[in-house]
Amino acid sequence: MTSRPPPARPSTVRMQKTKQPSSGARRPAGKPSGGPAWRRWALGGWLMLALWFGVEAARLPDVGALRTQNPRTTALMAQRADEALEAGTKPRVRQSWVPLGAVAPHAVDAVLCSEDARFYRHEGVDWTEVENAFEQSVREARLGRGASTLTQQLAKNLYLSTDRSLLRKGKELLLARQLESHLSKQRILALYLNVVEWGEGVYGIEAAAREHFGVSARSLSVAQGAMLAAMLPAPRRWLPAQRPETLRTRAGVIIGRLEREGRISAAQAREAQAELSRFFGVPPAPGLVADAS
Repeated sequence: MTSRPPPARPSTVRMQKTKQPSSGARRPAGKPSGGPAWRRWALGGWLMLALWFGVEAARLPDVGALRTQNPRTTALMAQRADEALEAGTKPRVRQSWVPLGAVAPHAVDAVLCSEDARFYRHEGVDWTEVENAFEQSVREARLGRGASTLTQQLAKNLYLSTDRSLLRKGKELLLARQLESHLSKQRILALYLNVVEWGEGVYGIEAAAREHFGVSARSLSVAQGAMLAAMLPAPRRWLPAQRPETLRTRAGVIIGRLEREGRISAAQAREAQAELSRFFGVPPAPGLVADAS
């Protein structure tokens, strides 16, 4: 018998199992596990901010009435009254409304020069100053300079408090835009000059002129107007009666700016600097000769 060759065994194909990563395996570096989470957080933050602005805009006070009506009181006055009562003292209010025409022009210029040199060139918010202030706050990890325009200051005085929170700042920006939309620049300036704080219980430039110098706002000298403008960053601390050096220095700088911008003549600037020196009881700067009056 012819023997048959033994049947060939089929070749065994070895299948390699693909290793599945265990639940605890480390993911490749550089690939975030949850996707661009920071983008979702940023988008959520912007949406919340937009929602907040929308709600607050709907709740803003009607500023249109300010076109023809002077406010009887302000949020700042109410706050100061509360502070006085808490301290056990009687609130003091000195205020006399006057039109812009009843204020010495150089005193108005001094305020603009000190507080908002670009008042007539912005629409309520100076975004360049806001950006600079924000960058400074980030660097110093705290709220720094306010970068507030005159319109923003008016909004704060009329409707808000003196706290320095970001939410209050947001409301201030919204209100400033409303004021600029409904009122003329001249009306905003007139309101500001009549409600801004100029000492303990002293509001407005007419009351300030009489309180600190015994004259009307119309009769303020260049030096006196510069001193009132120099008070504004700290109106209850930098009082003329106390002759603080900071007030003298700031007033002198303001007089210099008024001269450089052509708001006053060189002769007026020299006389104002001389008056400033006499008021503070210091010798005039070398080479400064006041014109005879």
